[in-house]
Formats: sequence, C-alpha cells, structure tokens
Amino acid sequence: MVKITKEAALKYHETGRPGKIEVIPTKAHATETDLSLAYSPGVAFPCLEIQENPENAYKYTDKGNLVAVISNGTAVLGLGDIGAMSGKPVMEGKGLLFKIYGGIDVFDIEVNEKDPEKFCEAVEKIAPTFGGINLEDIKAPECFYIEERLKKTLDIPVMHDDQHGTAIISSAGLINALEVAGKKIEDVKIVVNGAGAAAISCTKLYVALGARLENIVMLDSKGVITSDRPNLTEQKKMFATDRRDIHTLEEAVKGADVFLGLSKGNVLSQDMVRSMAKNPIVFALANPTPEISYEDAMASRPDVLMSTGRSDYPNQINNVIGFPYIFRGALDVSATAINEEMKLAAVRAIAALAKEPVPDVVNQVYHVNDLTFGPKYFIPKPVDPRLITEVSAAIAKAAMETGVARKPITDWDAYKKQLRQLLGQETKLTQKLYDTAREHPQRIVFAEGLHPTMIKAAVTAKSEGICYPILLGNEELITKKAQELDLNLEGIEIINLRHGREAERREKYAKALAEKRQREGYTLDQALDKMFERNYFGMMMVETGDADAFITGLYTKQTDTIKVAKDIIGIRPGYKTFGAMHILNTKKGTYYVSDTLINRHPNNEILADVAKLTYDTVKFFNEEPVMAMIAYSDFGTDPCGSPLYVHKAVESLQQQYPDMVVDGEMQINFALNRELRDEKYPFTRLNGKDVNTLVFPNMSAANSGYKLLQALAPEVEVIGPIQMGLNKPIHFTDSESSVHDIVNVTAIASIDAYVEKIKGALK
Repeated sequence: MVKITKEAALKYHETGRPGKIEVIPTKAHATETDLSLAYSPGVAFPCLEIQENPENAYKYTDKGNLVAVISNGTAVLGLGDIGAMSGKPVMEGKGLLFKIYGGIDVFDIEVNEKDPEKFCEAVEKIAPTFGGINLEDIKAPECFYIEERLKKTLDIPVMHDDQHGTAIISSAGLINALEVAGKKIEDVKIVVNGAGAAAISCTKLYVALGARLENIVMLDSKGVITSDRPNLTEQKKMFATDRRDIHTLEEAVKGADVFLGLSKGNVLSQDMVRSMAKNPIVFALANPTPEISYEDAMASRPDVLMSTGRSDYPNQINNVIGFPYIFRGALDVSATAINEEMKLAAVRAIAALAKEPVPDVVNQVYHVNDLTFGPKYFIPKPVDPRLITEVSAAIAKAAMETGVARKPITDWDAYKKQLRQLLGQETKLTQKLYDTAREHPQRIVFAEGLHPTMIKAAVTAKSEGICYPILLGNEELITKKAQELDLNLEGIEIINLRHGREAERREKYAKALAEKRQREGYTLDQALDKMFERNYFGMMMVETGDADAFITGLYTKQTDTIKVAKDIIGIRPGYKTFGAMHILNTKKGTYYVSDTLINRHPNNEILADVAKLTYDTVKFFNEEPVMAMIAYSDFGTDPCGSPLYVHKAVESLQQQYPDMVVDGEMQINFALNRELRDEKYPFTRLNGKDVNTLVFPNMSAANSGYKLLQALAPEVEVIGPIQMGLNKPIHFTDSESSVHDIVNVTAIASIDAYVEKIKGALK
C-alpha cells in the first residue's frame, strides 16, 4: 500500500482547482435561447408545474438524483469533534464517491450546530432541495435521535452512513464468513468492542439476521457493558449482559466465535485470538490501525477469518460497497425512506455477489487471478462493477415490496442496463451489438487460446450468448489455466492445431493455401509448415468455412498478422487495401475514426479506399456517415505532403460518389465545430451537419488521436479495432486489450460473419 504523507494529501487537495467536486451544467447554455430556457423567462414554466404538483420536481429538476451529505463535524473519521468546517474535506470526498460509484450528484452541507433539535430544524428546512439525506460524522448518542427524527419528519430517504453503511457491509461479510467457517448465526458467540453509532447499528443488524441477544457481549471504554451498570444510554441497555463473570476484553473473547472491533488500534492480542473458538471470525475495523493487525491475527492461528477496514488486506469492510448503491436504488423508485427491509436486502445482495465469479476488471485492479469465495475473499471488492446493478436493484425491489416506492420499476433488465450505462460500463451501442450478435451467434476462433485474457473473453462471450468460441492451443494447458482462473470451459471447443489428430486438417488447409497462392511463391511444403502457426491455421479455418470469424493479436506483431491476413483472406475486390476503425462513445455522441491500424503512409488512392470502407462500415452500424477527412491545413492551403493526398482523395470521392457526405481536407476543430465550419467554409458538403466520422491522413495521426482522447478522457468508451475490407471477418486486438475490449470485438465479428453469410446467400 502506498504510504500517504501529509504533504502528498495537502498537495492533492490544493493542486489545480481546490477541493474534490464541482457543479457542471447538464443542458445547453451557449446561445441566448439556451439561457432564456434555462433561466428567465423559460424557467417559470417548470416552476408553475411543480407548484401545481410537487412530484413534478422529480421530473423537471435534479432533485431525484441529488443527495445532501450533511454533518456537524462532531465525529469526523478518526479525528473526533473537529468542527463543521474542518470536516468539509471528508464530506467532499463522500460526494466524490457518490458520483463515481453511483452516478449521484451531491451537495455537501456543513452545519455549525451541535444541538440536535436545531440541527434537525436546519436539515428539515433545506430538505425540499434533495432526493435523499446522507448524515455523516455525527457523534453518538445525538446521531440516533437526529436520524430517527428526520426519518419521521421527512418524506425522502434518510440514512446515517456511519451507522448503517458499516452495519450492512459487515453483516454481508459475517453471513459469508460464517458459511466459510461452517457456523450458524443463531449459535455463535459475538463480542463487540466499541459501543458507538457503528457498533450499535452493526449489532442490531446481526440480531435482525438471527443472532441471539444472550450470545452477544458488548464493551465500551469502561469494559463489558453489564445490565447493573448505572446511567446507560438506551442503545447500550439494549446490549447489556446479565453475566457477572466477565469484565475485560480478554475475558469476553475467550471461546467467542466472532470479534467485531469498532474501537481503537492494538487492543486485541494474539493470545486473545488464540483463546477464541475454532475458525474464529475477527473483524478489526478501527482505522487506520485495526484492533489487531492482519499479520498478527494470521500469525496467531491458521484458521482465523479476518477482515479490516483497510484496502491493502483481504476482505475490506468498506462503506463504499453500500451507500452509493443503496441511495441509487432508493432514488430510482423515489422512495420515501430507507427501511430495515431495504438494508437487509442490501446485505443479502452483497453477500451473494461474493460467491459469483469475479469480473476481470477486479482481478486487474488487485493484480490477482485467484479471487474465489473462501477465507481470503468473502466480501466483494469496492471496484466490482456489478455492485451497482445487484445492490441497487435489491434496494429498489425491497422499497416496492414494503410500500415506500413512489415510482415502481417494471422492467428489471432494462433498469440494470440503464445502471450499467450510467457509469459507462455499457453503452447503448455495445448493448445493441450484443443483442444483435445474440440473434445469430457465429463460430469465432480465438488465436491465443492459452492467454488468460483470451480465455476469459471466450468464456464471457459464450456466457453472453454472442458466439460459439473455439480456442486454439494445447487443450491440457488451456484446461489447467482455466481451472486456475476458476473459469468454466463448458461449451467451448479447444483445437490443438499441432496435435497429430489435426494432421488431416493441416494438410487440407495447406493444399488450399498453396493452390490459392501458388503463383506468389507458395509450395505445398511451405504451406504445411505455416499450418503449425496459429494465425495461418485459424485464418484457414475461416477461409475454408470451418469457422466464421477469427480474432488475433494479443501475442503477434501486428505487421505480421496483417501480412497473413492479406495472404490467406485477401482484400475485397475493388480495393487496393483494407483498414481498421475505432468507435469512440463520448458524452457528445458516437464518433467513428480511421485508419487506426493498417496503413502507415497512405497516398491519395489508399486514403480514398479507406474513406469508402469507413463509409460502408459506419452504415453497417446503422448510422448515416457524415465524414470529414482530416489534415493540418484546410482546403488546399498547404498543397504538398499529406494534405495534398487528402485533398486529392476528397476530390476523387466527390466525383465518383456525388451523394456521399464527405469533405476536406480540414483541421479537426472545423470538422467537429459545425458553427465555426459553416461560417468560414459554407461551401462544404457538410454544411448544416454534425460530423460523426473522421478519416485521418495516416495511421500515426489516427492512432495517436484516439489514444490521446482515451488517455485524457477515461470516461470515453473505445471499441475496436474493427477490420474493414478483407474478404472475410478477421479482427485484430493488441497486447493492451482487456477482456471487455475483446468481447466487444467478438460481438462485431459475429455480426460481421452473419452479414457475410447473408450476402453470400443472395449472390
């Protein structure tokens, strides 16, 4: 774990724009008309609609996606009562987490008021602004009163995350840890060290899940909380024990099954852990220093099941696993509350998720390949992209079942798609690709069958129903690797192209290749040698009809793969080259960019071919291409080099294809700014149109262009490369491609293959 220094933390918060969050407009605001709609006089109309029906606030404002993170700074993290203003960085941080994990907008509000009555009055008066209230860092016992009062007086969800967030996540962890330990919650003895808001809420939720009060011992700074102790708060009375034989933590944990620590660091010793029951569960959640360190706990005995609040150890109990998705689900049904049933639904959804196969993105973040349900993984990781769909949907369903939802959800599949799109996990385009591929799945060969990324992509594509995968490689090694990755290869064909049983197929492919290329230097012996190489063998599978499409590139140098594709598959009649395109899904729309991979130094004829291929490929995706051909100059201002080639290519295209919406050469700022372009160059074929297709003057420009945007704007989804112009569907990846990237290309390859079949049938 990276050591966080004071200097680094202060620099992080200060550098650039101070703080961590900002407000940005969501509507057009560039013109006088825009501003008149946004403010006076246009804004009067939604105001009157809301006056007539207050529920219209959810329709015309951000209320339904806006949460207030409210604190008085009396119990900030591990800092205690540092005041409202001093706690503001924490509240901004909470707002950041709401946004990046749940897509929820936040105003952080620091209320300089310790009196619970006055604090509640302040919150109640500003509540109409929000769709939900997240109470934060308010000390006990005042936090209990504040939350209960606001839940009664407000008709929007209210949750004190310090209490319930920790309770929900630790409860999910406890359910699963007990399963790993082979124990039942109603039987286990639980020791809770700490009696603050989080400890009380955790213990209440454990009881709701089946833990018995008589099996629970709670301690505060004075020791074991017993029923005969005077001046106990109502919350502590609930968990006071009648036992008189225990007074200290050491005495309490002896023989216990579960230790929950929400107190301070280094209070649980190795000897105490050794005194616990078989397969003890230790949740040491004090931050940043746990009640016992992970290393000490694991060294004390091998059967301990351990969780902390830290990200550098297994089984982190982190509130971010809960609150963004709890509020997301509640907001999406316009819930009036977050009730106990909704909390329990979140617990069960989070617990269930830990038993599912772990997504590749999680393994990548944590640099592991072996996250499977067990002692070292019984709580989902905070970066798990499935949390938003599973937890939010569980919350929304529970809200509907308990009668607190004002806006029910009827199509749960559509809702989950919407959630994935909200965080950029899935766009409408990728979903459309998957849906289309599922209608006619094709046989797709994956070249590098032993590569973990390729195996995962094949398994994912099979589970998505977008193809019938074929992996090339040694079946024993592939099976072993899949077992290591906990992947199910059922329904996936494995072909060992070098195996003796494939000799007949190698000979068949070699004869076909030698016959096809005999006047280009290929002999049968040379072709036979080539059939021991995955790219030659796999492409010949497609060429001969034994497969429908081929995906390669994780290992192989791209120039070599391109040569093989030209030799075996060949370039489409009427063209001198083929190309590759990337699709960029941005907030401004979808853009098609080429040639990003194949042609390094194209002349005007090659550029014209690339432009025609790009035009047809954009139409393949059911889009009308509006194509700008890019250079560093505009319309002949630099009549040499690459601008000249682009100029000639445009001239040729416009003569041959008078209906093609294409123009150039032009700089990219003119291409993408319609007003600027139309004002300065009103003569173009692009006049009045928004460009969605960009053809660059060479591979360096196109490749650098899309990668620059990808690096500077991580929210942009990049799909590709998409091959254009070969006779059959051969698609390329590169060594940096993720599982998601390859699955996207697989969907395109499957559609591409089906379309080729339809074309063949019509000839």
